[in-house]
Amino acid sequence: MIFARFQLITLLLVIFSSVGLSAQQLAILKYEGGGDWYANPTAVPNLIKFCNENINTKIDLKIATADPSKTDIYAYPILFMTGHGNVFFNDEAVKNLRAYLSNGGFLHISDNYGIDLALKREMKKVFPDLDFIELPNNHPIYHQKYNFDQLPKIHEHDNKPPQGLGLILEGRLVCFYDYESDLSDGWENEEVHNDSFKVRLEALKMGANIVSYAFTN
Repeated sequence: MIFARFQLITLLLVIFSSVGLSAQQLAILKYEGGGDWYANPTAVPNLIKFCNENINTKIDLKIATADPSKTDIYAYPILFMTGHGNVFFNDEAVKNLRAYLSNGGFLHISDNYGIDLALKREMKKVFPDLDFIELPNNHPIYHQKYNFDQLPKIHEHDNKPPQGLGLILEGRLVCFYDYESDLSDGWENEEVHNDSFKVRLEALKMGANIVSYAFTN
């Protein structure tokens, strides 16, 4: 057991220490429960292209799909998660996500609308002692290359203000959750939601901040 954990930590250290040295591949988290984890197919590719052009990343434009019940999630420095419906993490997914996030991995979750209750329930299984907290506007994630006074509001859901929520483990932000913001909708191709260029640009800039923060913290 101890040897297996040592192997895992060694693997994670190799993966995350290589960030910035060569092209990295990011992944969409495929979860169980019936929710549409595959929503917004153009979002992350557009974000990666924007990051490569504007914040000097070298991220592979080919986006992977990662199953949290398998150890392939350890190969990706950032996991993206979105959807509208139910979420379920089985025991293996819980174990793998806990190890991944505890040893340098980063998870960004974008609520498309309707994922909130199930998501928080399942993340409690990953970190029973942690709760999502709203990050203050002076948090570094809002002030990477681009400065934001608050999280951008891309789409209206329930007439609530946008919230940037986080899970903080031993002083490190391991998961950023945009709620009532819908950043990932703003990353999609223009014709998908007919958002203005200004709105899409704000979403992409905030997404680039998230990527930058995840790679440097």
